This record gives sequence, C-alpha cells and structure tokens, in this order.
Amino acid sequence: MESRLRVRGHPIQPMLVTFPFGLFVSATVLDLADVLSGLAFLGEVGYWTAVAGLVAAALAAVAGMIDMWDVRAGRTRRTMVTANLVNAGMAALFLLGCLIRADAPQRGASGVLLAIELVALAVGAVGVWLGARLLREFDAGRREPSGFEAPDAGPFAGRTVEIIRPRA
Repeated sequence: MESRLRVRGHPIQPMLVTFPFGLFVSATVLDLADVLSGLAFLGEVGYWTAVAGLVAAALAAVAGMIDMWDVRAGRTRRTMVTANLVNAGMAALFLLGCLIRADAPQRGASGVLLAIELVALAVGAVGVWLGARLLREFDAGRREPSGFEAPDAGPFAGRTVEIIRPRA
C-alpha cells in the first residue's frame, strides 16, 4: 500500500485516525462520569469532546479517501474500504449522539446515550484492527533501514562501520 499523504515516508492517515478515536474514548469516559456522578459540566465537556472527535474523523476520512485513490482492486483495497466504512460508522454513531444532545439542557449524558457510545467504540475498535492490518501489509512491502544504515543515525549515516580487532 502506498500513500499519497506522507510525512518522512510514513502515511498520514493512520496517524490522523488516532485523534478521533482518542477523542471519542475521552468523550465516553466523561459521559460515564456524568451519568455516575451527576455533575452536569462533565456531560457538556463530553459533548464538545465528541464534536472535536467528529471534526478529526472528517479529516481522517478525507486522508483515507486520498490514500484509496491509487490502490488497485484486490485485498488491500477491500480492507481499506472496509476500514474507512467502519470508521465512518463509528463517527455516525457519535454524530447521532451529538444530535440527540444538541437541544438538551447542559448537553448532559444519559444511559441510552452511553450505550450508543460504547457500541460506537466497539465498532471503532474493529476499525483500529483493520488499520493495523493495513499497516502490516504496507510494512511488508518495504524494508526500513536500521542501525547505521538509517538516514538519521548520526555521524555514521549511510556509512558502513568496520570494527578492527587487534591481532592475537
């Protein structure tokens, strides 16, 4: 798998996916704290955290679509499409939760909303698994330099180091 969007040889989309997933996990934890403690401001913070996660999910989806542009039909493309659809499903469930809370006073969480968020996180975990599978396929096709061959290995970058031992 080759990616059009790269930073120092690494695809950007897998990096971007971590932001919405982390924000959605944080929103769920805040909503759980709201439901258990009754502190309304936690529900408000959870709501805005989920909104930030939706913005990050949109950016990750755009990067995923750009990466899919040149991938030939086959197993890798099917995995990419599935991973992007699963991540979109997670975002759609959180969007549903945000729409339900949009008109609520102080945007507090409820048990039903918490259940929707937990299902969304389970769906997102499948997306993370598929993304890791894609990265393994990507890494299998390229050899990373290591040790003294690495471009940023310091003063010996790109040079072969020979250890000379004294004669016995």
